Amino acid sequence: MTASDPPALPADFLFGTATASYQVEGAVTEGGRLPSIWDAYCRTPGRVARGETGDTACDHYHRYPEDIALMKELGVGAYRFSTAWPRIRPAGDGPANPEGLAFYDRLVDELLAAGIEPIVTLYHWDLPQALEDRGGWRVRATAERFAEYARITADHLGDRVRRWITLNEPFCSSFVGHAVGRHAPGTREGTPALATAHHLLLAHGLAARELRASAAAHGRPVEVGITLNLDRLVPATDSAADRAAVDRAETLHNRVWTEPLLNACYPDNEAETWGELADGSYRAEGDLATISQPLDFLGVNYYRPTKLRDAPHREPDPARRTAMDIRTEEVPFEGVRHTTMGWPVVPSTFTDLLVDLHRRYPNLPPVLVTENGSAEEDRVDADGRVRDTDRIDYVRDHLHAVAAAIEAGVDVRGHFVWSLLDNFEWAYGYDRRFGIVRVDYDTLERIPKDSYHWFKELIGRHAARHGAATAS
Repeated sequence: MTASDPPALPADFLFGTATASYQVEGAVTEGGRLPSIWDAYCRTPGRVARGETGDTACDHYHRYPEDIALMKELGVGAYRFSTAWPRIRPAGDGPANPEGLAFYDRLVDELLAAGIEPIVTLYHWDLPQALEDRGGWRVRATAERFAEYARITADHLGDRVRRWITLNEPFCSSFVGHAVGRHAPGTREGTPALATAHHLLLAHGLAARELRASAAAHGRPVEVGITLNLDRLVPATDSAADRAAVDRAETLHNRVWTEPLLNACYPDNEAETWGELADGSYRAEGDLATISQPLDFLGVNYYRPTKLRDAPHREPDPARRTAMDIRTEEVPFEGVRHTTMGWPVVPSTFTDLLVDLHRRYPNLPPVLVTENGSAEEDRVDADGRVRDTDRIDYVRDHLHAVAAAIEAGVDVRGHFVWSLLDNFEWAYGYDRRFGIVRVDYDTLERIPKDSYHWFKELIGRHAARHGAATAS
């Protein structure tokens, strides 16, 4: 450790790492699994770099004991992973798939034997294709099917899993998938994308009820949360036009989620942001009460800030307008390092986001940083090491930012590095590497990077400082 390492974090601060089912599992036709929207998206020419797919990915489905051994050696207290809806309930409805449930039995049992808490995300974007064929998240019935899937999974795993995350980054599922088209299902829509966002929130609320009902029926403890990729948005200038542009973007990126979840209301500037697209036709009486049930924790994923300016020239033809067309334009951050994703590295903005969230919502539940990490230009040197010093700097400096937020009064309980493994990075295929463990995609060999060894030492020093292993 060096003097530039993070300051002391609370004794019970939870260190973890994370993955997602489609990005790491592979085995897409094994064990009764049926296609998801990402299987279909990957097979559409031009969608994913080099035509790559998650068919094999990291082969975590078969190699999970090796990956859990790496986590045990690392010393993390928890592993956040996602269950695959098309593996557990392959057609989206109908009976559960025993083989799919059995895989997650094995995974959870192996984690517990290693002293690692399993934290389950129920949806990390792999909707069963059969449900997409019936309207997908654009229709209310999909939220109802999700609640059923949540109950099946909780009834089966809830004796060993205490903490559940309903959805990961609904912004990406709705707007990146249904308005930009860079994620599955790959469409460019207006009101249907807003309906998707609403039905995802409704799915969260319905699933939260089922998770708690399952726990009550079996006499089990349970904690329920949702993970949002909240953005720190800053204006390019102090002009009224640029500040108004940021306000519209706050609604699109942040408030469309936080207002219903934490304030039981819809954003007050929807009309300014979306105009006639936000017609509310997809909402029903009682939805806000379902969505706004108390959260036991809020998951926050954070990677970078975004600088914006007003862009009146980007007003599209109304007939072709999508939910992402809100008359804003991104402006580059100058004088800072950028990751291989092209994302600016400005760690202090993470403190700003967390503190602003705390001030805006007095009822903010405890926060878990459920993803934070960086894609870098990794290479294996002649001695077999991956000297990813930029990634070490990134994680260290963002832990500084978390510590500063805690000092300012934000109740942050843990931090999960994204990701344990290099993996399938969605539309980028295998071209972007986020892992603290390198995966050779030809041999599937795992190679712990320097960041892995740094993170292991950090966790060990934290435990030694407090005289015991990190608690949850």
